Amino acid sequence: MVFDRIREDMGAISARDPAARSSLEILFCYPGLHALWFHRRSHWLWAHNRKFLARFLSHVARFLTGVEIHPGALVGRRVVIDHGMGVVIGETAEVGNDVLIYMGVVLGGTAFMNVKRHPTVEDGVILGSGAIILGPIRIGKGAKVGAGSVVVRSVPPFATVVGVPGRIAGPDHTLTKEDPLEEVMPDPMLRVISRLIDRQSQLEERLRTIEQGRQGPVPVSLPEAIMCENKVRDALREVLDPEVGIDIVDLGLIKEIRVDHARVEIDMVLTCKVCPLSEHLTDQVKRRALGVCGIEHVTVNLLDEPWNWDRFVKQRGMLRQI
Repeated sequence: MVFDRIREDMGAISARDPAARSSLEILFCYPGLHALWFHRRSHWLWAHNRKFLARFLSHVARFLTGVEIHPGALVGRRVVIDHGMGVVIGETAEVGNDVLIYMGVVLGGTAFMNVKRHPTVEDGVILGSGAIILGPIRIGKGAKVGAGSVVVRSVPPFATVVGVPGRIAGPDHTLTKEDPLEEVMPDPMLRVISRLIDRQSQLEERLRTIEQGRQGPVPVSLPEAIMCENKVRDALREVLDPEVGIDIVDLGLIKEIRVDHARVEIDMVLTCKVCPLSEHLTDQVKRRALGVCGIEHVTVNLLDEPWNWDRFVKQRGMLRQI
């Protein structure tokens, strides 16, 4: 029985850590594994009312491994503590099966009474480095908590949480055996900003349509220059900003387009003219605009809209006070 559990623990590490080269290396060089074995002995003592011996054994384990697990905590099977240094698991915490815990994770309490005050982590959860989970909350099955996140509310199953405080960032998905652990955590703030940009683009399109409709009381057809401008704008939607993956029209980088027969002049806004992407985007804009409505000459004007750092400093005081 004991040897079966040992083999099970070592097999879990071998499956989760590609750096594990051999059983001998896992047996002697993984402090997270040693901390779990110490915890099982101390938890047995705790359950049999040997409180001092249990705490003393967990203290020795903390000194030897850098992992602090209270003897009263409930830890499931096939739990992997990778690296382990700085991991803290409180007295009333509950950790399910097949949980992956990276270094610096804290399962902490928020109450000063002897009640359930630590988190419950269900099966298959991944806790990133430095994640702090506070209070008697529940982390649902298969959820992922990003590195450095501070989670103070319960997380539904299979959700992804990032940020401070933790926000649900990823869509729910079914955890599979082949689910990659190295996938990039989504950014909820980037999602909010992209929605604001979409809204701004819609408003600008409506405003442009209204301005074009003021050419006459009942315009039968738009002037040729305006039609050509719209075609150029549509063509520029194929130019993507590689940093965010959104086209430059929706990003609001195209300020104005002026068409004069076979020539077009395009004003493009960047944070600064020395932006490393300025040459790339300028070249892409010229390529897309050439040939639209018979255009033969394209001029791209880069408009500087830098952050006014001097004004910010004047408002907030000297740099050393910021």
